[in-house]
Amino acid sequence: MEMDSLPNGSATVPFEHYKKTIRANHRVVEREMSAVINGVSEAADRDDMSSDDAVNHLSSLVSRLQGLKRKLEEGSRTEHLQAQRCRARLDHLESADVESLSDWNNTRLNRILVDYMLRMSYYDTAAKLAESRNIQDLVDIDVFQEAKKVIEALQNKEVGPALAWCAENKSRLKKSKSKFEFQLRLQEFIELVRAENNLRAITYAQKYLAPWGTTHMKELQRVFVTVAYKSTTECATYKVLFEPKQWDFLVDQFKQEFCKLYGMTLEPLLNIYLQAGLSALKTPYCYDDDCTKEDPLSQEGFRKLAQPLPYSKQHHSKLVCYITKELMDTENPPQVLPNGYVYSSKALEEMARKNDGKITCPRTGLVCNYTDLVKAYIS
Repeated sequence: MEMDSLPNGSATVPFEHYKKTIRANHRVVEREMSAVINGVSEAADRDDMSSDDAVNHLSSLVSRLQGLKRKLEEGSRTEHLQAQRCRARLDHLESADVESLSDWNNTRLNRILVDYMLRMSYYDTAAKLAESRNIQDLVDIDVFQEAKKVIEALQNKEVGPALAWCAENKSRLKKSKSKFEFQLRLQEFIELVRAENNLRAITYAQKYLAPWGTTHMKELQRVFVTVAYKSTTECATYKVLFEPKQWDFLVDQFKQEFCKLYGMTLEPLLNIYLQAGLSALKTPYCYDDDCTKEDPLSQEGFRKLAQPLPYSKQHHSKLVCYITKELMDTENPPQVLPNGYVYSSKALEEMARKNDGKITCPRTGLVCNYTDLVKAYIS
């Protein structure tokens, strides 16, 4: 259930985003400075350059450096904002104390709700909730906006933004042994086959899929056969490769890779916290038709959420009155009707008082006298 990720998850995401921005800015500096140095070296090696050409060449290099300066200023502002966000998360975590615990818990609940909305693609609603609660620095809207572009593109059957995202994070994806880029390349190959552009598909495979041959040969062989079978094939092994659900698979895979990259939990925080609570309530009785409506697990949504969870381990049995839904114990002992059904003394006394000493079993309709009841003892 990834519970180990929860305490530090709040600070991990903005810190990872901060590091990513620093790396991106560093790459820009390296690229631009390398181009400028090469330009200066080229001008120095030319003996036939006129004064006007030299001035024009140097002016273009100066313009490039000025452009780099603007990029660095913008990058510096972005880094500063992200550093502030990291500081705000740490301050929030440190602010939890007895006196302000209620407010702190309310803020945490709002953060959990925003996180859930972002993961369910309710971006505008998440942004409005964050703004209304003044918790913009404590949630990751900008990070999820980055993911939104890739997800929407994949839903529209476009791999370009996803491949660009893979290129930006190539080293980290390689370190985690991610297959996401490979799956994207396979899907792009399949789309070329679907369009019956076989020559282009073969050229594409030679350029982009061949490097994966040493580690994914079986998958490549399976996909290459589609050139012969085509998209109209009825062979189940290859027909599945052309089904629309392959794009849904890519969306799910991207979400997993995205969460891993930023140190997020794969499941929404709301689901994890709810499952933690439901794991203490789940018993076989919760799935009976006569499960009380007060039990959260009587609702289908919670049942689905609790499906993968084990049953709660109960060291001591607890008797709950069918009528009042209150616990039966020494203060409210259970009593047994002649038909064997058990109810609490409190409920039966109230029923007898209203019905001249008569008791009616709510399950079978049996009517008896209060004096016919037998007290049960809990060991």
